[in-house]
Order: sequence, then structure tokens, then C-alpha cells
Amino acid sequence: MRTLCAALVAVVASSCAMGGAGSNAAPDPDRKEWIELFNGVNLDGWIAKIAKHDVGDNYANTFRVADGMILARYDGYGGNYNAQFGHLYYEKPYSYYIIAAEYRFVGELYPGAPSYTLRNSGIMVHSQDPRTMPRDQNFPISIEDQLLGGLSDGKARTTGNMCSPGTAVEFNGKFDPRHCINSNSKTYDGDQWVRAEALVLGDSIVKHIINGDTVLTYTRPRITAGVVTGFDPAQLQEGKPSASGFIALQAEGHPVDFRNVRLLNLEGCMDPRASNYKRYYIKSNPAACR
Repeated sequence: MRTLCAALVAVVASSCAMGGAGSNAAPDPDRKEWIELFNGVNLDGWIAKIAKHDVGDNYANTFRVADGMILARYDGYGGNYNAQFGHLYYEKPYSYYIIAAEYRFVGELYPGAPSYTLRNSGIMVHSQDPRTMPRDQNFPISIEDQLLGGLSDGKARTTGNMCSPGTAVEFNGKFDPRHCINSNSKTYDGDQWVRAEALVLGDSIVKHIINGDTVLTYTRPRITAGVVTGFDPAQLQEGKPSASGFIALQAEGHPVDFRNVRLLNLEGCMDPRASNYKRYYIKSNPAACR
């Protein structure tokens, strides 16, 4: 456990070093090889799933690209949001990783969207495959790094919270039945950009990081009934550890922008003799060695 904690400190402390190795660079076991999940041009490599629509149907162009950002917008909904919660999934699942993105809230809550979705979005981690979601499923079975904007009313409103559609976690060393657990972050009012990261280590530890500060830590995520509706019963295996899955950006009714969506894979070759050995890997994958 001490070794794991030391590795965590090293990885989190250096997570802001976003550079990747060039194709002609000599192998460097300490250079972070961040993966650009969003190319800044289009949604290649991403899959939309919007409640009440089939997987792959980006209904009303909910998710779109402009000026190097992913935008969630609802101007094509015809004045009726109708609980059409949207999620945009990266095409590949991961287990041990850091997911990082910058977000900001803009505009006004779309008419008819639930009041709790005011300046509310999220990054879903360890999500079920969107292709396993029936048409009418409301939210994916997943863990949500909940992103909230301040309401400019002088009241605290934390971001980087944890919400648990179809899952549960342990907090402060014991099972916590709450659907959402608040972080200890600052409040971010207005349309400022905020950097959100989640350090996810299989089914052991998850840390939420806002603008470089760790604001929430919890452990042992697992699948359990609650909040999610319209799901395929075969996908909700009660008590199963939530150890890997897909990553998704959320559209809940308030316009939100995302940029610099990147991932640092922490699973890979841990053999020092290999050309792609990395000292920062936490989970060994011998098959990846070259």
C-alpha cells in the first residue's frame, strides 16, 4: 500500500505536465504520454447516446464542435427537453488512468430541463458500453465526476463531486449510500474555465482533482441499483466491482463547453528492458511490451 500511495503522489503531482513524446525522441520512461481524446476538429472517436434515442444518434446535434471545443447545446429540441439526457462517449474503455478536461458553463438552462441541472454537467468514468444501453435508459451505469458552476449568489457550490448512477462507493473507509458526495472544492462562478481531472485506479481508488487540488477521494466502486432507469437487467450485476469502462461527457440541459480532453493511461509495460517502459505505470500489462 505504501508503494501504491507513493506512486499516486508522483503521478498526481506531475499530472499537469501534458506533453507527449515526439516520434523521433529517445525513449524516456518518465515522459508522460498523454492521449488527445478530442482532436479539436470533429467528433471522430466519440459515440453519442441520448436518452430516448438510439446509440449513435446525436439527436438535434446536441454535441457539436466549434472553435476547438466540444459544445453541448439544445437549440434543436423544439422547446421540450423531455429528460433527453445526453452523454458523449470516447470509443475505448480504460481501467487505470487520469482523465483531464477543461469545462465552462455558458448561457441559460434550457426550458423544461430539471432545475437541478442548472450549471450542472459531468465526466462519467467506468461507464457501461453505450452500445449496451436501451433506447430509453436515462443515465449510464457509471461513476460521475459531477461538475457544477457557482450561481453567483454568494453561496458555496462545490464542483468535482461524486454521483453514482447505478453504482456505490466507500467514503472515509465505509460504504456510503448517498447518491452524491460533495467535494471540498472552491466555488467557480461565471463562465470561467475550470480544469477537472479524475485519477481512476481500477476498482480501488478514485480521486477528483480541480485546478490541481485533490478535492475528493473514495474507494471500492461497485455496481448497485439506484437512479438509473430503463436499463437492460443483464448490465446491472449487483455488487460487481466497477473496475473499468468508458469515459463520457455529459449534457444535462445547461449549455457547457469542453476543451483539452486528454487521458494518461496508467496501465502498460512495466518491464525496464522494453522500449515502451514507463516508470509512472501503476498497472502492469506485459502484452503491451515492445
